Amino acid sequence: MALEAGDTFGRYELVSWLGRGGMAETWLAQLVGAAGVTKSVLIKKVLPEYADDEAFISMFISEARISATLSHGNVAQVFDFGQVEGEYFLAMEFVDGKPLDKVLKRAMRSGMPALPIPVAVFIAMEMCRGLHYAHTRTDSSGKPLGIVHRDISPDNVLLSYEGQVKIVDFGIAKAQLLRNFKTAPGVVKGKYLFFSPEQARGEDVDARTDVWATGVVLYELLCGRLPVDGPPHVVMMKIAHGKIPPLNQVRPDLPEALDRIVLKALSPDPTQRYASSHAFGDALAEFLYANHPRFSSLSLAHLLRVLFRGDLLNEGRELAVPEDFLEELKAWRQPVAQERIPTVPHIRALKTPRQATAAVIVTREFHEEAPALPTAEVSPVRRARAPWVGLALGGAALLALGGGAWWTRFRNAPAAIASAPRAPVQEPARDTAPDAGEKVPEPPPPPPPVDNGWNETQVGKLLEDVYRLGKSNKDLPRAAKLVQTCVDALPDNADCRLAAGLTYERLRAFDKSALHYQTFLERAPATDIRRSAVSDRLAALPLRKPLEPTPASEAELESSRSAVLVHLTRGQLKEALDAATQCVTRLPREPECHLLQGDVLARMNQVSKSARSYERFLAFAPEDHPLRPSVLRKLVELRAAGP
Repeated sequence: MALEAGDTFGRYELVSWLGRGGMAETWLAQLVGAAGVTKSVLIKKVLPEYADDEAFISMFISEARISATLSHGNVAQVFDFGQVEGEYFLAMEFVDGKPLDKVLKRAMRSGMPALPIPVAVFIAMEMCRGLHYAHTRTDSSGKPLGIVHRDISPDNVLLSYEGQVKIVDFGIAKAQLLRNFKTAPGVVKGKYLFFSPEQARGEDVDARTDVWATGVVLYELLCGRLPVDGPPHVVMMKIAHGKIPPLNQVRPDLPEALDRIVLKALSPDPTQRYASSHAFGDALAEFLYANHPRFSSLSLAHLLRVLFRGDLLNEGRELAVPEDFLEELKAWRQPVAQERIPTVPHIRALKTPRQATAAVIVTREFHEEAPALPTAEVSPVRRARAPWVGLALGGAALLALGGGAWWTRFRNAPAAIASAPRAPVQEPARDTAPDAGEKVPEPPPPPPPVDNGWNETQVGKLLEDVYRLGKSNKDLPRAAKLVQTCVDALPDNADCRLAAGLTYERLRAFDKSALHYQTFLERAPATDIRRSAVSDRLAALPLRKPLEPTPASEAELESSRSAVLVHLTRGQLKEALDAATQCVTRLPREPECHLLQGDVLARMNQVSKSARSYERFLAFAPEDHPLRPSVLRKLVELRAAGP
């Protein structure tokens, strides 16, 4: 069923759509109890098209069974599991914060070479505590459940604004209680760059594979890069032979004691690693409190509040950060001198972030174009607010929440436009973020143009009507027509462009939304506090836009994808190849059918046939197909590995 913010879903009221990943989508929701008592939860719901996918539903139920037994401060708890109108869902703890991978990227964009040493060590230590709890869980008779996460990576770790560290997604965990859903021999799951050597070989794994993955995460947090990188066959070969560069070769300021701790966790031989996550956590705790005795979860909370201050302001929140922490932060922002970093054969050189252009961040499986650095300063601002600030913060809150509530926050913004004084002429917008410690000047109000017979009052009244109509999904088309009137009459008005971008995004007209967001960024002054949030929303639009297969073949293609996945999950490579070949036979010009066939053939080590399938994908796929870069990489890797 199609859901919208404000809908009732079982016992829950949906607040805002958070995202779609793989075969499930997530929503922020509220459990409404008696006497108006509410509790925020995260709803993870299987997408309707996968409701009949036996393998995926089994995996989803497995996640519910495992996660529901876990109750620990470092594990996101599952509260509820069930079906609504035939659709499975999980209701789990909502962590008010950010994923670890986004925290690392934001830290590096703000001028840090990587995460500060005590922060990285503390996060890994807390991960170890949560993992050890899961590893040692027993059933009612005291028999160990044998839970292993097997998918530990930065995007499965959440950090809260209160300094909590939470592990999520036990969806592919292995437990002896799930005897009917064990990984088939030779089938590996998760992210290969975090695989332990035994996991990469498709062997049975135990808790020490999570020790390895936690070590990889800690390495990345400390060095700003992974210990090994590249295509799967290259990565597997390096980790199998223990080709892990010492951390202090990559980041010379790291203590030798910490280097030894991490490299022990990354021993290719499981018997040489820490015997448990508890032992690994104890070693990290000993190092942390011997060298940084005052560090605590509050230190982590302060760092997140500084790094994401712009996001919080966009939501109408301003969390306190003490001045002494800001002084410590200045030292953390000093990058290691480039001349002190030797070249390491197994790792790409770390590039110093540039201010003038957006940085290209090398991530685990793809290259991501990072958004421009935020223009808002991170240090706390304590000033009396002029009337126009209400407009700025209201617009920021509008951007951040994505549900009905943000329309209310922004409703009174037009009044601020009408009452604000005229702004002086703005100097050209700059693309760079202010230096640490630099005070951001108060931005002048962005007055709407008065040509074409329009004045501030008329613009304010029109936008008020747009935001009022935008509260209701059924009135969104009317809001779009109204805001288009503003855009047509005043094409250079930043407020009209922002309202249009938000309206079209809610209508899922993502191309139009992107056009208006881009124009807003071109027209709004560099000091406009809303710019950072608009940039983030613009960058996220391609992820929300669904891929568009040939309309006539969409159902057929989806059926083929599902069939191939089921067989691969069960280790049935021949059956998976048959399903992919049927897709090619029925839809010979559909590029993704050839991609499915190529992927299965690659798993079967039929290099030349796999390469031909990938070549056919490239022949049929349009130039802007989002999967072209990854298929090109696969083809290059196959040719390099082939005879």
